[in-house]
Amino acid sequence: MPAYPPPITAKKRILIVDDNASDTLLVELCLEQTNDYVVKTENNAKLALATAKEFRPHLILLDVRMPGLDGGELAACFQADPALNAVPIVFLTALVTKSEVAAGNGRGGKFPILAKPIILPELVAFLKQRLGG
Repeated sequence: MPAYPPPITAKKRILIVDDNASDTLLVELCLEQTNDYVVKTENNAKLALATAKEFRPHLILLDVRMPGLDGGELAACFQADPALNAVPIVFLTALVTKSEVAAGNGRGGKFPILAKPIILPELVAFLKQRLGG
């Protein structure tokens, strides 16, 4: 029997890297319910680079504070990798409020910031703006 390639999908791949497994699971389930995204989560920052290489995300949602390797260090690793350096990174953090993010145009250096707690409709609107669709 001949092997067939996997079906082509228009769904965008989102990688969520956050040490809080309950947060990542909730966001994953909510995003997948939109039927626009395939989501993979990684709760160990030290494994995130390998996970990203395998998953090939269209966008990475990256927590700022994680044990072992913080979001800034991990973002630098993603950017240094030729297979991942063009993938947009969005920082997730509880270190700033939504109003502080809005006042600073939602950017942390060269990366956009989304303040926690994540509000699903806001996240979906943000992803649609960044990724199209």
